[in-house]
Amino acid sequence: MLGLGRNKISTSKIVRNKKFWKDPDLIIWIVPFILVHLSCVLIASTQRNLGITHWYQHAIIAYIGSLIVYFLAQLPLQDLRRFLLPIYFFTILVLLYVNFSGTSALGAQRWLSIAGLNIQPSEFAKLTLIFVLASILDRKRFSNLSHLIKPIVVSFLPWILVFIQPDLGTSLVFGAILLGMLYWSGMPYEWAFIILATLVTGLLSYLYQFGLFIWIPIIGFMSYKSLPNQKKFLTLIVIFFHSLIAKISPWFWENVLRDYQRDRLILFLNPSKDPLGGGYHMLQSKIGIGSGGLLGSGLMQGQLTKLKFIPEQHTDFIFSALGEETGFLGTLLVAFLFFILIVRLIKIAVDARTDFESLIVIGIVSMFIFQIMVNIFMTIGLGPVTGIPLPFMSYGRTALFVNFISLGFCLSVSRRGQPIRNNL
Repeated sequence: MLGLGRNKISTSKIVRNKKFWKDPDLIIWIVPFILVHLSCVLIASTQRNLGITHWYQHAIIAYIGSLIVYFLAQLPLQDLRRFLLPIYFFTILVLLYVNFSGTSALGAQRWLSIAGLNIQPSEFAKLTLIFVLASILDRKRFSNLSHLIKPIVVSFLPWILVFIQPDLGTSLVFGAILLGMLYWSGMPYEWAFIILATLVTGLLSYLYQFGLFIWIPIIGFMSYKSLPNQKKFLTLIVIFFHSLIAKISPWFWENVLRDYQRDRLILFLNPSKDPLGGGYHMLQSKIGIGSGGLLGSGLMQGQLTKLKFIPEQHTDFIFSALGEETGFLGTLLVAFLFFILIVRLIKIAVDARTDFESLIVIGIVSMFIFQIMVNIFMTIGLGPVTGIPLPFMSYGRTALFVNFISLGFCLSVSRRGQPIRNNL
């Protein structure tokens, strides 16, 4: 497969031993099963004595999702390619509708109310983007920066529509999906650095503008060295683009981001500056996790969880309840479960029959890895509060359902690649 060889070599060493389970795809069933049922207990613990049944709903969605996984595993993903364009435009229209007529909650307008259920279209938009990018990047050779235009434009439309809901966390996931799939399809490392460097450019423009006089020439030099043709012209384009980012970033920070979003992005460096406001969630989460010690206080026994020191703990901050009630060993076990799930999915991507299917799995892997890392870092105080849920554990019906649909697509790729693997 084009552009995938460098990844196959390193990844295959990690996952070469197939004897751990007779059917390696049992991992895709067992790991979410454990995570979901553990999270049901934790969700119930966060809502003790309140008469709320979110844990029960979480379990029901998981069981329905498991049935969807089984049926999607029988579906050849290539058959979906001819429907991708109308699905993409339908997704854009739904996101537009949400921004004008969606249901609001917690200061954001992100949901559609259908038959009494609140559906979050931005979660489904992740899967739409993954499929569309896979179709665009299938067999693409990156010989020019212009090859990045189409995938970036396709990603920008859902990103901006989700960002203005406002949903900063989910919008960041779109960027992670794009970068992961571009890398897997063979984009040079230097190009990935040039793209990610826009974040540094934006930060410097707001915090230390003099540093731009050193930073932007460095980016220009790297562009010139890494571009195969039209070096001077494209290097000027890159320098112009970064200069534009530097110009608009301060305005964007002051006029587009809301006060609570700015607080979230800054206060993780020193949450004690606003212990009763923007830094409250993070401080209480760190206290809760730290109080768990090595073995934790026991399931349904966490006192900080019981007293609801962390608002909405059953959603984005479920990891803090895990740390308090199961301790360091419990969090380590959950991290290990996520690790073996990700490794198995990467192996499926490596063994996929087509580039299109391989890219779909990698898009899903990128989505999972980013959400897992950002959520855990957020709850232990190493990253800003972004509102990104922990896959399979945070309460959120749409997000959980989409996670299971994603696994169904991965199983479909695995089953189609199985005959090839058996012949190797």
